[in-house]
Amino acid sequence: MISVTTRSFIDSLIDYYISEAAAYSQMARLYSDEVVDIPAATFGIILGSIYSAFIQSYTSQQQKPSLEDIQEFTQIVKKRAAQIKRGILDSKS
Repeated sequence: MISVTTRSFIDSLIDYYISEAAAYSQMARLYSDEVVDIPAATFGIILGSIYSAFIQSYTSQQQKPSLEDIQEFTQIVKKRAAQIKRGILDSKS
């Protein structure tokens, strides 16, 4: 089970990336020759960044997340996916 501290960290990451969605949409636009769906690409960049930070939080403590931790992480993000998408669509980039 993910600790309360880690859960709070994940939520703060999600909040941060929602607030900075315009910057990540701009990043996705840099690849517009290869990317057709900019909002989907932006969502992927944000999700990858959140996941990377989640894994790094374990690595910095010389730990490895369990399968259950990864599943719980996935559920946290899935519950907030609509908020992330709305942040991307509402961003002024």
